[in-house]
Amino acid sequence: MQVIWKGAVSFGLVHIPVRMYKSTRENDIPLRMLHREYQEPIHYSRTCPKCEEEVPWSDIVKGYEYEEGQYVTFEKEELAELASESSREIRIMDFVDLADIDPIYFQKTYYLSPEETGQHAYRLLVEAIESTRKIGIANVTIRQKSSLAAVRVIDGVLSLVTMLYDEEILGKEQIPDLPEREKADRRELDMAKQLIDQLTGNFEPEKYRDEYKERLKKAIEDKVEGREEASRAPEEAAHGVLELMDALQASLRLLNPAGQADKGTGNKPHHSRTKSRSSRTGA
Repeated sequence: MQVIWKGAVSFGLVHIPVRMYKSTRENDIPLRMLHREYQEPIHYSRTCPKCEEEVPWSDIVKGYEYEEGQYVTFEKEELAELASESSREIRIMDFVDLADIDPIYFQKTYYLSPEETGQHAYRLLVEAIESTRKIGIANVTIRQKSSLAAVRVIDGVLSLVTMLYDEEILGKEQIPDLPEREKADRRELDMAKQLIDQLTGNFEPEKYRDEYKERLKKAIEDKVEGREEASRAPEEAAHGVLELMDALQASLRLLNPAGQADKGTGNKPHHSRTKSRSSRTGA
C-alpha cells in the first residue's frame, strides 16, 4: 500500500507517529468520452478565455472571488504554509459514543499504522478504545483540506474517518414538499414493523453486489463479441397500484409464504444470517 500521509495521533500529551493508507478502492468500470463519428477520446484543455491559449500548470494560481470579477490569489506555497501548523497532527479533542454520531457526518475511512517509535502507544490506544467502546473526535488536515475526523478501531486497526463540519450539513427545512408528521394508522404500523422484523438480520457487506456494474460488464462483452443487443436490465414485474395495506400484506406473504405473517410482530427472520463484520469492530 502507498502511504498517503504521515503525521501523528495525539490525545492529551500522548503522541503516536503514524502513517495513513487508503482503506477503500475505486471499482467502477472506466468509460471514456469519445467523438461519435471518429471514435477518438475527447481531451480537455486549461484555456484562459482572455488570451484564448492553453495555460500550463506553472502559470495557475488559486483565487477567491471577493467581488464579481475581483480575486485575491494564493500561491501553492502560501496555502501550504497556512496548513503547516496542523497538517501533521490528528489531535483528538474529545471521546464520544459512536451511536451519538449521525451517519450523515461520515465521509471517507483511512487506515493508520504506527511508525516504529510509536508501536507501544499505538497498541495502547487501540486497546483503550476497544475496552471503552468510544471513538475520538479530532481535527486533521490532509492535502491542504481541513476536516473533522473520527478516530476509531476497525478489526484491531486504528482508523480515521473524515467527517463534515456541522456548518456543512443542510437543514431539513431546506427540503421542499416534506409532509407534515402525523400519527400512523395502528394496523398499518404493526404490519410495517412486522415487515421490518422479517427483513432484519446482521449486516453482511459481502452479500451485496453492484448489479449495474455486472450488467455493464456483460454489455461490454456482448459488444466486443459482436452480439447485436447488449445486455439489458431485467424487466421489472408489472404491478398495479396497490393500496398501502395491500402492499404490506403482499410483502409479508412474499417473505413468509407459509402463513406465519399473521402471528404478530415477534416472528424471527425467515432466513439465517452469519455474524456481521461490524460486530468485530472496536467502536
